[in-house]
Amino acid sequence: MLDTITVEKTETRVRPKRPRLWKVILLNDDFTPRRFVVRVLMAVFRMTESEADAVMLTAHMKGACVVAVYTREVADQKAKQGTELGRDAGFPLTFTTEKE
Repeated sequence: MLDTITVEKTETRVRPKRPRLWKVILLNDDFTPRRFVVRVLMAVFRMTESEADAVMLTAHMKGACVVAVYTREVADQKAKQGTELGRDAGFPLTFTTEKE
């Protein structure tokens, strides 16, 4: 008589880890014109004028405002691009990043 042995195979699924997210933060300053900040937000972060206005006013009133959240590489690139646009125009406009 033959005995049948059943062996269950377990399948291991490897799930890629989600990348950590980083916040891009607009810092308020007393020298960069509000309209310029709105134009930079619209150009770099593809915001509508009303969205950019709201972000600019929040940063103006609270000292800083989270603009958007991205992977680290994208956040760094967007912060650098926005800051450079300000510097090229002679303003101290500053964007920074931090972990979410």
